[in-house]
Amino acid sequence: MDAVVRKLMREASKTYAEEAGIPLKDQPAALFKLLVLANLMSTRISSDIAMAAAQELFEAGGGTPRGMNRLSWQDRVDALGRGHYVRYDESTATRLGDMAEMVQDKYQGDLRRLAIESGRDRERAGKLLREFPGIGPTGVDIFCREAQAMWPWLRPYFDSHTLKGAERLGLPGDPKRLADVVPEKDLARFAAALVRVSKDKKLAETIKS
Repeated sequence: MDAVVRKLMREASKTYAEEAGIPLKDQPAALFKLLVLANLMSTRISSDIAMAAAQELFEAGGGTPRGMNRLSWQDRVDALGRGHYVRYDESTATRLGDMAEMVQDKYQGDLRRLAIESGRDRERAGKLLREFPGIGPTGVDIFCREAQAMWPWLRPYFDSHTLKGAERLGLPGDPKRLADVVPEKDLARFAAALVRVSKDKKLAETIKS
């Protein structure tokens, strides 16, 4: 098992946030960018396209709530199009604008306030996240899986995709036992790696070989 985990972490442990150029820091801009990425990844579209679209939005100036609000609806549609996020571009452009406005109005542009308002309770945080347009249970899982790198009170956060990946590799299916497999600081990267395995049988076989 140790050899499998070492190979997994070596081959596939970059978080989706890191791959999209989002620093794993407990800072307003980083947390907002992660929320944008979670929104984009919530639809039935590939993670690669979602990450590319996120990067285009950030490069256009949409990396903060204020910046996203300054972009016109057409600016957001165009950025999504450059990232090939075309099936849901118009509805997503609307949601992102509404989401940014809510972050500004309810949390003064700083999602660290969400952590405080939730009392650093996972269930309460999930309910608050679902208030954002475009963020449902899937978006909550994506956000919290990655945010556990910055917010220790979320740890360990393993959703159905991470547990499916663990099953494919013969790793423990119990979240508490699974969390003991890697150091606590690596849980977000471990979870991201397991998600990749859950979606890619070939990668799973490579890791096990």
